[in-house]
Formats: sequence, structure tokens, C-alpha cells
Amino acid sequence: MSNKPDYADDILLLLTERGAHTTEIPVIQPADPFLDMAGEDLRRRIFLTESETGASLCLRPEFTIPVCLKHIETASGTPQRYAYLGQVFRQHREGGSEFFQAGVEDLGNDAVAQADATAMRDASDTLKQLLPGSSLQTTLGDQTVFEAVVAALGLPDGWQKRLIRAFGDAAQLDGMLQNLSQVNSADCGLDDEAAPLVSTNDLAGLTNLIDSRMQATGYLTNASRTPAEIARRLIQKTQLSSTRLDAKALDVLKMFLALDAPLRDAPEALAAFARIAGLDINRALVGFNARVDAMEHEGFDLAQTRYRAAFGRPLDYYTGLVFEISAQGSVLAGGGRFDRLLTLLGANAPIPAVGFSLWLDRITHARAGLARIAQKGGQSS
Repeated sequence: MSNKPDYADDILLLLTERGAHTTEIPVIQPADPFLDMAGEDLRRRIFLTESETGASLCLRPEFTIPVCLKHIETASGTPQRYAYLGQVFRQHREGGSEFFQAGVEDLGNDAVAQADATAMRDASDTLKQLLPGSSLQTTLGDQTVFEAVVAALGLPDGWQKRLIRAFGDAAQLDGMLQNLSQVNSADCGLDDEAAPLVSTNDLAGLTNLIDSRMQATGYLTNASRTPAEIARRLIQKTQLSSTRLDAKALDVLKMFLALDAPLRDAPEALAAFARIAGLDINRALVGFNARVDAMEHEGFDLAQTRYRAAFGRPLDYYTGLVFEISAQGSVLAGGGRFDRLLTLLGANAPIPAVGFSLWLDRITHARAGLARIAQKGGQSS
């Protein structure tokens, strides 16, 4: 079991001084919310177990989902800022499967740009307190801008969802772009009776055909999907396999993903991209620019913060801002916006949300590195 760092309580004090109140989250959590919403990377690393009644449980792999669940269950009003500290558990992790995290979840603040800037400022200022004199590098991405570009290219909804889920995974995204550049077979193994119904998007006709065949074979009573669901999936699969972006559209998407600039230059770079590509992404850019202005007001050095259009984080619930803060070549903090998560978890109305986590084992390593540098400096003098 990993030891709690001696400075951990100082972090909680710093976060509560910034308007967050502490919350306690049980180590044992229901597994389904993480399996459904956390993303493939985290799903592979969850420690699963079962209750006495057979319910699927897990060791706490992160804090965002359980903090949101607790907020919903306690019917707390908004806005609320929660601070947390505790161990999380992940398999196959370099540095150990048990480590401490601390962080803040800011729920219900409608001033989106300001809340984003505040989350990044709190993460950065906390690291500056823990690592005085260390050089911090901040990388920022924006899923909202990526979604706007994908939508403006006119791809089918199925492809848009696939690309959005792959955002931040360079290998997966490259594979999808490769598929979109190739002509694929679109028959999906269909026979002569079903193929024309699929090709003409005849959902009613295809549903009736599947229903009659399932009735005839007796399969209907044992099927996990209805004929309509199967028909809808067949049509969608065919649309996906037959979709191909022309060379110009692919070049536009690749040009966007290659954008990498100091944040102070990013609004102009994105506006120039939109003009050259002929895409209307103005609504997304308004939100992006408002965040940049709010960050500048908070005192961020925009020249030392980089915007990378392809940058994302491997959690499925992010919807807008995503960011990481590094020092000495190691990511020490990360976070972003997750406006859809609370509704998916059962909230009665949408709740805007943003937050960040600090990885304490990595911070401990960075503090040790600074101590060694200071010791060498003292010896040389």
C-alpha cells in the first residue's frame, strides 16, 4: 500500500482556501458507471470485485465519477466546489497500482470560461506551491472545437461519434482517418433481399424482413435486440463502411489536427484555419476565445501555455477543455470539462462541470528531484 505524502493535507488546505469544501468518497464503488463512461484505457485497468448479492463493484479508480454520484444522491444545490484526497487503484500502471490523488470538481458554475480558467489556475498555483522554482508546462486542447470541425465536414453521425470518442488517442484517430480515405465494401454480407432495403435506408421494410425471419426460425423469443434495433444497426454499419471523405476534406481534418501553437496565438490560428478551410466553427471559437481571455485575466502566461488541436485525455466523459500540466518531463496534473456526465449519471437537469486531479506520487518524485538539485547547488557553492 502506498504511503500518504506528508504534504498531502497541505494540498487540501490550499484547495479549501480557494472555495472548495472537502468530500469523502468510499474506496469501494459500483463498477458500472466507470465501465460505461470512463473510457477504454481506464476500463482495462479497473480492479473488479462483487458484492454478496453479485453486484459488480470496483476499487476506486478515480474521483470524478463518484464525486458526481455523491452530489446527485445528496441532492446538493449548485454551484458547488468539492475538494478530495485519497488513494486510487489502477492495474498495469507505471509507478505502482496504488497512488494518491487530490483535486477539485467544480459543479454548476454557468460562467464556463471563468470556471475553466479557475480550474487551471488552481491546479497550476497548487503545483507552484509544492514545487517552488520548478518550470511548469501546460498543454491545452478543446474537444468542442474538434467536434465542431468534424460536424462541419458533414460526416454521418456514426462517424462523428467514432472520431469524437477517439479524440486524444493519436493511433486510433490515425486508423480512422486511414479508413475514411479508403473505399470499403458496403454490403456487410447481406443477401439479395436485404441489401436493397439497407442501401435505400428502408428501415420499416428491413425491420419487417428481419422480424419475419426471426419468427420463422424461433429466434425472436431469445433475441437480446428487437428487429427494429437490428435493422437500424445494419443500416448504420453500412453507412459507416461506405463513407469516404474526399482528399480535400481529409486534408482539412489533418491540417486542423496539426495545429500546435502558444495559446496567445491560438485564437488567430484557429480563425485562419476556419477561413482557409471554409468551415463555420464560429460558435466553438467564441467559447475558446472567452476562455483564453479569462486565463489571461487570471495571470496565465499564454506564451508558455500551448494549444494542440489533437490533444485530448483518455477519458470518455470530457466535452470541452482538456489540459495537463507537466514538470521535469512528467504529467503532474490533468483535467477538463465534463458537462454531459452528471446527466448521464442520473441528474434531473444538465449541470456544467469542470475539474482537475493531481498525481501525488509524481509530485513526490518531482519534489525529490528539486531537493537533489538544491543539494548539489549547496555543495558546489
